[in-house]
Amino acid sequence: MVEEALAPVAAVPVSQESLEQDLSDRYLALPDRERIADLLSQGTSARAIARALGRSPSSVIREINRNRHPVLGYQPYGAHRKATARRARPKDSKLARDGEPRDYVKDKLLRRWSPEQISNLLQLEHPDDSRMRVSHETIYQALYLQARGGLKREVKDALRTGRTRRKKHRNPEERTARFRDPMINISERPAEVEDRAVPGHWEGDLITGAQNQSAIATLVERSTRYVMLVHLPVDHTAPSVRDGLIKALSTLPEHLRGSLTWDQGAEMSLHRAFGIAADMDVYFCDPASPWQRGSNENTNGLLRQYFPKGTDLSIYSPEDLEHVAQQLNSRPRKTLRWRTPAECVRDLLIAS
Repeated sequence: MVEEALAPVAAVPVSQESLEQDLSDRYLALPDRERIADLLSQGTSARAIARALGRSPSSVIREINRNRHPVLGYQPYGAHRKATARRARPKDSKLARDGEPRDYVKDKLLRRWSPEQISNLLQLEHPDDSRMRVSHETIYQALYLQARGGLKREVKDALRTGRTRRKKHRNPEERTARFRDPMINISERPAEVEDRAVPGHWEGDLITGAQNQSAIATLVERSTRYVMLVHLPVDHTAPSVRDGLIKALSTLPEHLRGSLTWDQGAEMSLHRAFGIAADMDVYFCDPASPWQRGSNENTNGLLRQYFPKGTDLSIYSPEDLEHVAQQLNSRPRKTLRWRTPAECVRDLLIAS
């Protein structure tokens, strides 16, 4: 069970050689840290630094906060020494010892909480207690390690994805061009879209059903969080997705059809034809970067309350999808100061 999955793992002494070994491209190297320091000295934001390095903003922010000097600020060589010293593996995990952190994690896993939720709630509930700090990666490592040891069913029950092994991601540099027509990368998206200052910019994706045979296209407006669901009754090939998106978005006034941000899924291979027909710019996220469509990802999670994984989505009619969209659009949102997306869109339509 979960308690067994968090069983102790023996510690191994760390040699100096292991502290200085070359690491994979997943980890920041000294040249990366030198570039971070240079860009910080120029007043560059963490998000812009992340784009320059091809990293996620959270990785850069975490690097700066963890490894900066309290007086001198971020120093690349000092940061590299701190990161190298911290890198020694394997360490005696906090979850390998009996105690309050392990009991807390075990209890929340049994309640089907995700490792990220557990990690963040620990910080909120114990802000001044450094002992109650367990990263989501530490929890995943403990679970995946025990899954290889024979606790696959128990670990699968504890994780939402149901996976007992990590999913390997390809190096972005090894990827071949996805589409015939050149894509416009999200890095070229105007600042007004990024800061949600101007309405009419959308994020989109598909949620798929049983055996990936059926799908619903989801659209979320970035400034109001307004949701539209696109019925795909036959399939989710590129022509079907193109036609469905054109039909849905053509119902909007011109000032609410600014742009669409999508991932690099094959269903958007006809993005140029869609952009011309809908008169919208289409931007594509970097590979394996769902945070670049954060509003849409969050909405897709909410939609799984209505369309559970493994469901045949083709059984739902356009009226069913409209009913679900109306429910989401009538929920007050904290980010909208407790107004609803429907109210915000109504005001935009009245103002026009």
